[in-house]
Amino acid sequence: MFAFYCLNALVGNWDSKGGLVKATTYDILGEKQGQPWPLTTLHPAKTTPFGVSLVRHEVRYEDSTLFEGYPARRNWYPFSSDIYQEIFPSIEDKYPYPIRALFLYMASPAYSLPGGQNVIEVLSDPEKIPLVVASDITIGETSMYADYIFPDLTYLERWEFHGSHPAIPQKAQPVRNPAVAPVPGMATVFGETMPLSLEAMLLGLAEKLGLPGFGPQGFGPDLPFTRPEDFYLKMVANLAAGERPGDSVPDADNEEMEAFLDARRHLPPSVFDAERWKKAAGESLWRKVVYVLNRGGRFQDYEKAYEGDRSANPYGRLINLYLEKLARAKSAMTGGRLSGVPVYQPVQDVLGREIRDEAEGYDLNLITFREVTETKTRTVADYWLGAVHPTNEILVARRDAERLGLRDGDRVRVVSKSNPRGLWNLKNGTLKPMVGEVKLTEGLRPGVVGFSLGKGHWAYGATDVWIDGKRVPADPRRATGVHANAAMRLDDHLRNTCLLDPVGGSVSFYDTRVRLVKEV
Repeated sequence: MFAFYCLNALVGNWDSKGGLVKATTYDILGEKQGQPWPLTTLHPAKTTPFGVSLVRHEVRYEDSTLFEGYPARRNWYPFSSDIYQEIFPSIEDKYPYPIRALFLYMASPAYSLPGGQNVIEVLSDPEKIPLVVASDITIGETSMYADYIFPDLTYLERWEFHGSHPAIPQKAQPVRNPAVAPVPGMATVFGETMPLSLEAMLLGLAEKLGLPGFGPQGFGPDLPFTRPEDFYLKMVANLAAGERPGDSVPDADNEEMEAFLDARRHLPPSVFDAERWKKAAGESLWRKVVYVLNRGGRFQDYEKAYEGDRSANPYGRLINLYLEKLARAKSAMTGGRLSGVPVYQPVQDVLGREIRDEAEGYDLNLITFREVTETKTRTVADYWLGAVHPTNEILVARRDAERLGLRDGDRVRVVSKSNPRGLWNLKNGTLKPMVGEVKLTEGLRPGVVGFSLGKGHWAYGATDVWIDGKRVPADPRRATGVHANAAMRLDDHLRNTCLLDPVGGSVSFYDTRVRLVKEV
C-alpha cells in the first residue's frame, strides 16, 4: 500500500500549498521538456485500488454489498479518508474483513492514540494479526510487538518531502536529502548496494515478487527503479521544472555545482554517486535539481505571495456553509440523516448516546499537549532537551488541588470509566500504572487536568531489550514521567475505539473525564 502511495506522489505539480498533487510531470531526459508526461509512461502496468478499505472511508455504507441495515457493525466514513484510529479495532472485529499481515512505518499508534491500550491488545495477539512487520529506527512502543523490525534511517540519513501549512501564503516545498553516512548496515537489492531502510525493504519485496514498475526498466527503457534516489530525484526534477513552461528554477552555476559536490564528499558511494544521481534526475534538469537541493527545496519569493491586496495563490475551491451531499447522507450507525450545517453535539458514542461520566464521580476533564521543545515520542532521546524538561507532571489547577487535598510532588493515579485501574497492560506480563507527580498551576482552568506528551515510555530504550542473547540495558531517563492516553475514553457501543467524530473521523483527545487517586 505504501509503495503505491509513493508512486502517486511522484507525478505532481508544485501547488499553492507546496504539495505534489497533479498527475503530470516533465520529461526528465529533456526529449520533450516542458510537455506533460502521463503517469502511464512512468508506470505502464500501474494498478488501481479496488474494493472497500479496511477503515471504510470514502464509501457509503448503503452503496456497499455489506449493507445489512442499521446499525452497521462499525461506522463508515464516506466524507473522510485515512481514519487512523479505525485500523486496529477493524482488524480486531474482522470488519469488513480479517487481515493476515500488517506493515508499520513512521507510526506508533500504541503510544499516540487515545485508548492506545486496545492497540496493544490487537498487536499482541497473533490470532488477530498473524504477521506484523515494522520499519523503525528503534524498538518503540508499537514496533516492540512486531515479528520483524526492519531498520530505517533517521532524518539526517534519508530523503523526505515535507509539505507546507495552508497558512503559508507563498508556495513552498522543502526537500530533505541525506546529510550523513547511514548508521544501519547495507543491503543488496537489484544488484545495488544501499542502506537498510524502508525503501530497501520495499525494493527488495518488489524484486522478490517480480512486481512491474521496478527494476532496470522500472520507469521505462533505460530508466531504472532500483535505488531510492531513482525515485526521489525525479520528484526533485519535477519540482525544479515547475508547473508550466517558463516556471523552472535557474541552472546551478559552476560555483554551486562545486559546493554541491564538496558538501557530499564524505558520503559513501552507496548513498551518493554524482553520475548516478545525474542519470536519475536527467541530464537536462540536473543543474536545476542541484539548484533546488542546495536550497533545501523550492520556495517562492516572499513578495510574490500577493497581487495587490489579493492572494496570488488562492485556495481555489468553494467553501460551503451548507453541504448538500452531507445532508443527503445517512449515519451508518443510526440510519438518521446527517446535518448539512455545523451543529453542536454533546460528547456521545457512535449511536448518539450522550456520555456523562461526571455523574459517576469522574470530576476532572483530561487534556494533553506538547511542550515547545518536544515532539510526540522521540525527543526523549535528545538529552540536551531533557535538561529543559527531564520529566513531565500532571498539571492541576490550584483550586482543584485544594479541593482534593493535593500538593506539589504528590503522586496520583489517573483513572477513568474506560480504565478504572489506571493501568497500561503491555501484554508481556507488565502492568504500567498511569501514575505521575502533581504540579500545581494557576494557568489551567479549574476542572481540567493535563499532561504533556513525550514521556512515560515503556520502550524506546526505557526498558531492557534482549537482542541475539545480549542485553541492551535501559536508560532510566527515558522512563520518567507519565503517559495517560490509556485513560482516554472508549466508545460505549464499539468498546474498542476511542471517542471520535463519526462524520469527519477525528479522534478525541479532550473529552475524557477522569479522577485522580492519590498514591499512598
